[in-house]
Amino acid sequence: MGLFTGKKGIIMGVVNEYSLATGVAKYLISEGAQIGFSHLPDKDGRDRMAKRIQRVAEPLGISFIKPCDVSIDDDITRFYAEVGESFGKIDFVLHSIAFAPLEDLRCPTLESSREGFKLGMDISVYSFIAVARAAAKVMNNGGAMVTMSYFGGERVIDGYNMMGVCKAALEMATRYLAFDLGPRNIRVNALSAGPMKTLAASAVGDFSRMLNSHAKGAPLMRNVTQEDVGKTCGFLLSDMSSGTTGEILHVDCGYSIMGSHEHVEERTKQY
Repeated sequence: MGLFTGKKGIIMGVVNEYSLATGVAKYLISEGAQIGFSHLPDKDGRDRMAKRIQRVAEPLGISFIKPCDVSIDDDITRFYAEVGESFGKIDFVLHSIAFAPLEDLRCPTLESSREGFKLGMDISVYSFIAVARAAAKVMNNGGAMVTMSYFGGERVIDGYNMMGVCKAALEMATRYLAFDLGPRNIRVNALSAGPMKTLAASAVGDFSRMLNSHAKGAPLMRNVTQEDVGKTCGFLLSDMSSGTTGEILHVDCGYSIMGSHEHVEERTKQY
């Protein structure tokens, strides 16, 4: 019996085998979960996104793979109606979706455009609210939702820029959603993961420097792995966290606890 035996849920935001959401999917399936994926629809009818997701889904035995444009409310409603038809009631949802125009991410926040800001907030923040609203209608009592955040929503991280503002809003949205869905015994939390090499991370300026700095400044003196993220997210989505909601849980090797990240690596000389 695995931790998720008999549990069913949806993961939104898998892009390829390196995605944070892929690590979560692997862990949940290893613990007995039945999972479905969403993917961004292709506008040109070539199904490139569907084929990319299929390469992740097939080895994991996932057959429910449906398009969902989270910028369109009707599409989210349609997607979760299909989820209900295929799964009945579900037990968990992972929202691992964020986007803003590259030119607005790579410039100083001061120089970001109004349109880019609105699009970033819509896809990175409001989509979680819209997904929560639709998913709650097909979710069991005691279900759980998790979204993905980053420390750049709490403190300024050079190069993270406007997305840090979006993540700050996402974390507060998580708390308000936890309040709204609490009477239905649905928990809502956010997982603040340390930096990892993903497609989304490639939009961050000088990401290699960020990885190196994080590894040197974290108490565990390393960066997080897909497995770290999968296991911690699994905790939040499971009954093991039945009394936890509205929280922002860090899985970052301790980086976020530090007031200063200088000279952390010198501790190794003590042991």
